[in-house]
Amino acid sequence: MFERVGAEEAASLESLARKVRNELAAAGLPVLASGLNPVLAGGAEVDVDDGADAAGGVFVAWQASPRLRDCASRAFRLKQLDDPALWHSSAVGAAMMQAMAAILASAGFSVEDARDEYRPQQLRVLASPPSGQQPVWQRRDDELAMPGWSQDGPVD
Repeated sequence: MFERVGAEEAASLESLARKVRNELAAAGLPVLASGLNPVLAGGAEVDVDDGADAAGGVFVAWQASPRLRDCASRAFRLKQLDDPALWHSSAVGAAMMQAMAAILASAGFSVEDARDEYRPQQLRVLASPPSGQQPVWQRRDDELAMPGWSQDGPVD
């Protein structure tokens, strides 16, 4: 029988997934909304597997545009294994996985290849940045200060 992690661990996984989505969006990548049908868009897809087993965790995949996916799927379905769409689609996926791994690592996340035959070309996010480390894109206090104002009020 399939077992899920407890409520506290599920909340922790969802929090990690939210941080990953925010970081990829801050890098300028399109991020698929949770629950959005992938036939409608392409971009980074962050998935939470809340199974209480070794296959659980937070995973990141890249969904190429629906058109490129359709071209590759058609070639595969017709057994046209030399079709450039298959090779290009695979190259795009591999390049985006490397790019997303580099982006997340630069931001302080711990990531690795999913190493799961059911999750080819996906990343597993092991941990978020250390607690207390704010995202570099987060607004800072000095950005909120208005020119001509001090902490005590307007300057004459």
